Amino acid sequence: MAHPPRIPVWLTHETSVIYFITFCVKDRQPVLANTKAMNAFCNATKRLKNWIICAAVLMPDHLHLLVSPNQKDQAIGHLSAALKRWIRQQLKATWQWQPGCFDRLLRAEENIQEKWIYMRENPVRAGLVKQWQEWPYRMGFDH
Repeated sequence: MAHPPRIPVWLTHETSVIYFITFCVKDRQPVLANTKAMNAFCNATKRLKNWIICAAVLMPDHLHLLVSPNQKDQAIGHLSAALKRWIRQQLKATWQWQPGCFDRLLRAEENIQEKWIYMRENPVRAGLVKQWQEWPYRMGFDH
């Protein structure tokens, strides 16, 4: 089934575009919260040409990102597909990603810091650590 066309980003030239994105592993297999997966993610981000990774948190079965395109019309689908492919290739993964991703264009009233707090607290809410600083599979504002 084809995805509906994405609504264009109609923001003023000086307005930043920041997306909150989540990718999930198929069947929610816990394969990402480890050093090899973090290294694969970091290596994949170095290959990106049109996107800036502002922050990221790898959870056992999903990945949260705050990203910004170099140009407002960059397709999230291309970013998603590239990161997923490069991570799986480096890991020689036998698992699959769920198709697509969840993405949200942050609006002016939404605070990027609030999204970062949500992301970094995810391992605490999941009972994986007591404090977010203990979670090693993150990169971003407070790392």
